[in-house]
Amino acid sequence: MPNVSGKVVLITGAARGIGAQTARELARRGARLALVGLEPDELAAVAAELGDGHFWAEADVTDPDSIEAAVAAAVEKLGRLDVVIANAGIAPIGTVRHSDPRAFVKAVDVNLNGVFHTARAALPHLIDRRGYLLVVSSLSAFSPTGGMAAYTASKAGSEALASAIHSEVAHLGVAVGSAHPSWIDTDMVRDVAKDLRTFAAMRKRLPWPMRATTSVEDCGKAFADGVERRARRVYVPRAIMVMHWLRNVPSSRLAERLMLPVLRRLIPQLEQEVTGLGRSLSERHQKLQG
Repeated sequence: MPNVSGKVVLITGAARGIGAQTARELARRGARLALVGLEPDELAAVAAELGDGHFWAEADVTDPDSIEAAVAAAVEKLGRLDVVIANAGIAPIGTVRHSDPRAFVKAVDVNLNGVFHTARAALPHLIDRRGYLLVVSSLSAFSPTGGMAAYTASKAGSEALASAIHSEVAHLGVAVGSAHPSWIDTDMVRDVAKDLRTFAAMRKRLPWPMRATTSVEDCGKAFADGVERRARRVYVPRAIMVMHWLRNVPSSRLAERLMLPVLRRLIPQLEQEVTGLGRSLSERHQKLQG
């Protein structure tokens, strides 16, 4: 397994959650980190926690000029880029019938277009270093869940984009992978659970391993391991691999029949809860995204 000691790793969405924890784990293994995101105070705090030799920059992945500037600043400060983790993401709540269309568009802009802008800005540097790009997709990419259409569609798109980039740059020595975490104990997941009582009820009725929750520490270790082996796929937990192999099962007729009684009861409840909230994003993401 290659060593990441001395490697320069840029992570988007690095202010908290999976991004911040992966940064901690990679720094522990000797990597130098470039932390990118929308929360400057949180980014500065994580960078200070990591110690000397790291860098942070405020940037919006939906703005190509912004992410290009952050990448350029990271290269100027740290000398190069060996690894990029396109991790920035948001998770709107609500069904297609009842959600705010602007939230759906924003999810695609952050979760899919943001990966495109990040990869496009970083690839010249990764080609120079024969580096590695890890796109953070989701279990949801191959296991759609009602009430999460925007997240599912955008994460499926990011997985497909990662595969396309892989085929485009493999001959240049750049490895590209996609990560597929299930439910990780992060602010984003807790925010949705706080807003929607039906969220927890729906999760409990998903078959294992789709309902499993993983600590952010274990997720960070899995991502760091994936970076070290330049993995084509990273599954968190590893049992999610089975769901990838059986990706057509959740949309099969048998699965639909088994879930239909649950969905008949919970989807209307979810729609009522979202309507009552008056928003389709968590309070924190609503503020960050404007």
